Amino acid sequence: MSNQIHLDIEVPAEYAGQRFDQIAADLIPDYSRARLQAWIKTGQLTANGRPGKPKDKLFGGEQLQLRAELEPQGEWLAQPMDLHIVYEDDSLLVVNKPAGLVVHPAAGNPDGTLLNGLLAHCAGQQNIPRAGIVHRLDKDTSGLMVVAKTLQAQADLVDQLKARTVSRQYDAIVHGTLSGGGTVNAPMGRHRQHRLKMAVVRNTGEGSGKEAITHYRLQERFRGHTLVRCQLETGRTHQIRVHMAHIRHPLVGDPLYGGRNKLPAGAGPELIEALQQFPRQALHAAELALIHPVTAEPMHWSAPMPEDMLQLLELLRADNH
Repeated sequence: MSNQIHLDIEVPAEYAGQRFDQIAADLIPDYSRARLQAWIKTGQLTANGRPGKPKDKLFGGEQLQLRAELEPQGEWLAQPMDLHIVYEDDSLLVVNKPAGLVVHPAAGNPDGTLLNGLLAHCAGQQNIPRAGIVHRLDKDTSGLMVVAKTLQAQADLVDQLKARTVSRQYDAIVHGTLSGGGTVNAPMGRHRQHRLKMAVVRNTGEGSGKEAITHYRLQERFRGHTLVRCQLETGRTHQIRVHMAHIRHPLVGDPLYGGRNKLPAGAGPELIEALQQFPRQALHAAELALIHPVTAEPMHWSAPMPEDMLQLLELLRADNH
């Protein structure tokens, strides 16, 4: 992938009086407005060959010139690892992330993350913010993630996530028996006492939560548990985990939001042990659908449920009889 960007565009007359950065964002939609502003400030994006400021007003008829070079976006290490890639082309790749793999380096996880593996798989990822990662899964959530391989694809996928044209569906095993599906529409924010936790936050004078909407439907019901399919309308941190706990059906194995393990009366020792020892929140990103950022074709992928959740379901089914 070339690191050089060369673009020449004339500003149409109808843009007269608008800001330089607004016009650039309209005429060069393949890149984020923040990146275009940075290029204006560094003189890599000029009007009539002259550097300017993002807030400068243009008159129409100017020649915009973009002469930029993509630069590495972080000091991360490329570390070869076995990635389960379910789809890849020049614009994006879709990976089936195993439980236990951290997505992005942070304090406590400086390397050995999915991001490090992506850099080893495709060196060009170093030129894209967050190595092309546009949405995340918790460390112990398994399943599908889309990764952008170009700046253009990244800008498009971020826009799709904002416009909610990306469909993400998850399988979850929850405590308690649900009688049917529903929607949780409850704003979320950082827990006021526990910094590691998110919470449903009512909009009050003390603070406000961000909109969070989860749709769920019943897939299979057991004596004391339910398999549900959750669809995200928004993508807040820990959203499904918080929302299902909010309606008193926390995920099996969830160390943050699960509360006390609830066991079906008369359950056999094998099921009791499986429920008590389940090593993670029972959550799997099973379906992913979006519009391809280049071809505009609808795309869809699915990932089978991992073995640990399948084994737990078998024990729950056996307990039903």
